[in-house]
Amino acid sequence: MTTHPPLPTARPLLDPAPEYAKWQAEEPIRRVALWGDTSPWVITRHEHARAVLSDARFSSDGTRDGYPTMRPQPTPRTPGQIFMMDGPDHNRLRRMLISDFTHRRVEALHPSVTRHVGNLIDAMTADGAAEADLVEAYALPLPSLVICELLGVPYEDHAFFQQQARTFLTIATSPQEAMAARAHLYDYLGDLLARRTEEPADDLLSRLATERVATGQATVEEAVGVSFVLLLGGHETTANMIALSTVALLRDPAQLAALRADPALWPGAVDELLRYLTVVHSGMRRVATEDVEVGGVLIRAGEGVIVPLQAANRDPDVYPDPDRLDVTRDASRHLAFGHGAHHCVGESLARAELGIALPALFDRLPGLRLTADPEDFAQPLSPVHGVRSLPVAW
Repeated sequence: MTTHPPLPTARPLLDPAPEYAKWQAEEPIRRVALWGDTSPWVITRHEHARAVLSDARFSSDGTRDGYPTMRPQPTPRTPGQIFMMDGPDHNRLRRMLISDFTHRRVEALHPSVTRHVGNLIDAMTADGAAEADLVEAYALPLPSLVICELLGVPYEDHAFFQQQARTFLTIATSPQEAMAARAHLYDYLGDLLARRTEEPADDLLSRLATERVATGQATVEEAVGVSFVLLLGGHETTANMIALSTVALLRDPAQLAALRADPALWPGAVDELLRYLTVVHSGMRRVATEDVEVGGVLIRAGEGVIVPLQAANRDPDVYPDPDRLDVTRDASRHLAFGHGAHHCVGESLARAELGIALPALFDRLPGLRLTADPEDFAQPLSPVHGVRSLPVAW
């Protein structure tokens, strides 16, 4: 019986697990051990990752046999989880969200994001304060405020939904605890949706209630499920990107100096930071619905596939010297938001938040510095990589 290496779960703070670079060079499409005798394929090169993620023969449906789950006992799929759906149902629900995430709609949010950024930095520096936990004071509140505003979720409930989200996302959480956390959030969002049905406002929950559920285009359960996905994805990923980007730039003074010398570099730097850090690190997961050849390797129907985006984003064939942060690099082809039909619907919003939050932070706090080793605060195993705390001073 062939013994396969385990799928890497731990990683250094700013880099992918070192196994990926080795596999990329020696065996870019290979099997790994997952749960029990499960041995899905892992795709580590950029070209192959794009091919798999854009091929409808690789299904995102987590209920299919052979799908490589993140937990030995996966939490059951519920309606509205569009990242684990295929075909007409996925397309139908995704179309319901697109209008709230267009470039024009996100541009209209820029003044609000800018206001939140200014208020948060003002609060950090009030009364002459010169130190803070950047996660608690800035990186987490900003995307939480923005996604709450967009969805129509009261921000005063942020402690509740952030705790439930962390419980649900931590891989070490038992299936029972994960299902309980999800149930709490589903109940909460279901109550909000019912309230928006009676008293609609200018937010996404209200539009789902009045334009989709009321017209029969979506069920209540689907609307709640979609809102759950947006609430989790809308704050956790961006919060970790803000915190880790801060660490990466403070540890590379030359790159930070280049940005301060030429602020026009910031849009490209955001792409480079997304490539370099790739915080969604548990991999895009698929299962083949028929035999497919990828990079000369035959993947048979029913076999699972994992695409670790952080490996593809460090592919030296696409990004020379890929382990170096270079804010002048053209990193626009990165896969931090995925690729294909399941490409992240919130990409424009995430870019806007990072493109406003990071320049403002370094502009307002020119003496910003780390006061503890960020590695000491790395999050426990989670699909989203980051730090739970980041002590800084200025």
